Amino acid sequence: MNPLYGSGSPRHEEPWARFSSWLECVCVVTFDLELGQAIELVYPQDVKLTEKEKTSICYLSFPDSYSGCIGDTQFSFRLRQSVGRRASRFREDVYNREAPPTLQTEASHFFGYVYFRQVKDVSVKRGYFQKIVAPEFFEKLEPCLEAVCNGIDQWPPPVPGLTLNLPVMGVVLQVRIPSKTDKPGSPVRQAAGENLLQTPTLLPTIHELDLFKCFQSVLIHLQMFWELMLLGEPVVVIAPSPAVSSETVLALISSISPLKFCCDFRPYFTIHDNEFREFTTRTQAPPNVVLGVTNPFFIKTFQNWPHVVRLGEIKMAAGDLPKQVKVKKLSKLKTLDTKPGIYTAFKTFLHKDKILIKRLLKGIQRKRPSEVQSAILRRHLLELTQSFIIPLERYMASLMPLQRSVTPWKTPPQVRPFSQDEFMSTLDHAGPQLTSVLKGDWMGLYRKFFRSPNFDGWYRHRHKEMTQKLESLHLEVICDAELMSWTKDKSEVEIVDLIQKLREKMNKARRQQLQMKDGVLEKLDAFINSIMSSLPEDLQTVLSTR
Repeated sequence: MNPLYGSGSPRHEEPWARFSSWLECVCVVTFDLELGQAIELVYPQDVKLTEKEKTSICYLSFPDSYSGCIGDTQFSFRLRQSVGRRASRFREDVYNREAPPTLQTEASHFFGYVYFRQVKDVSVKRGYFQKIVAPEFFEKLEPCLEAVCNGIDQWPPPVPGLTLNLPVMGVVLQVRIPSKTDKPGSPVRQAAGENLLQTPTLLPTIHELDLFKCFQSVLIHLQMFWELMLLGEPVVVIAPSPAVSSETVLALISSISPLKFCCDFRPYFTIHDNEFREFTTRTQAPPNVVLGVTNPFFIKTFQNWPHVVRLGEIKMAAGDLPKQVKVKKLSKLKTLDTKPGIYTAFKTFLHKDKILIKRLLKGIQRKRPSEVQSAILRRHLLELTQSFIIPLERYMASLMPLQRSVTPWKTPPQVRPFSQDEFMSTLDHAGPQLTSVLKGDWMGLYRKFFRSPNFDGWYRHRHKEMTQKLESLHLEVICDAELMSWTKDKSEVEIVDLIQKLREKMNKARRQQLQMKDGVLEKLDAFINSIMSSLPEDLQTVLSTR
């Protein structure tokens, strides 16, 4: 679910603008806040939410009483989909093939984006006028939603790497979903034939947050947060508002980009969430999830969690420097008025980058623009993640069978299994020290990473890509083989078996949109038709019906 709110802005402060694509659908739900429930799904008509999903959406869209959200508040949330939901109407396999891992679709969760307004109104029973809709809705009501939905119906499907102009409510939104071929951190070149607007409303991806704004009170602990995210550790962020909660959680998970964060995360979470008991049980270890909350009740509830971050309102110290929160013992996390701090016993594997911290703090004193500070932060995190991932990518590439071992008359060879010990032995001469100046226990960090969901997700994705590459190579060498000559001295049973196997491989290749040389599938289709014409008519009839 990617609800779209608001009329847009050339800047990208609005959380609603951070949706990465419109892959599933745009759902519009009406609420009755007095009853505390979602009434109906207005759009699209063929999408049905379960009662459980409606309840979760309602509570997650409504800031709790501790947030003190007067005026306009914008934030995002994420919730688990009910089991058994129908497949998406969108060709996710085609999209995912071209999109970077961090922006690929997922079928297990919904995303929600909220524009919440609360102003005093004595004529209302609660004493406040409260709406969870976009500003335009306050003036135009239901016709506004209808116009938005009609506009979205005309949008073309999202294509990674292609800039699209999307009209909605009199504004043209210019969207470019990054392609996996884009070089992280480098400017994107305009593709031939793209119609770029002179003054577009730009929509950034979910990873293009104001990192400096999110991390300015924890800058000296940046290395710790990067390692916690890399290792998929359970983290609770207790923030003063849903906006700070959701932005901080999204900033945390984006800190390891371009590595995909494969654990669960909830930008805004309440005690009414259906997973509340699952996440707060004390009978087992906390799950690998990053939670953003605002209710101080969670301080007591999450005392058994290994990492709790309590954020307060940003306070500027002497010299206009934001006051940095301190690392504190978990035993001090007891009362509801617990002071801001990072409550953890975690010890980082790598040393802090003191040069980076000094540079950022000096930038505050010199009033360097926040977007510049964020660019410095993002570049540092990107280079740190790449230094960690490059040795893994290099070793993984060595597990790929040689191309000459792929022959037309045998099944394609398999990717060699990943050996942690063998990989560790490569670090002395091909480790992260080649690209990073940071010192510390890199080997210890890798060993713990191997036990995390992030390694499992990365490995599964890379293994799938390499296996599909071998399948493509196998079809290419089959296409180049002398198939007609092979069939001359073969029995009808052997020829039929070859046809069936070729069809199966070709259907799989088309389903998975495998990338291979031009004309391979067409040439194999022609061979099948040719060889079938040489078979008896009754056998041709049987094969044509399969």
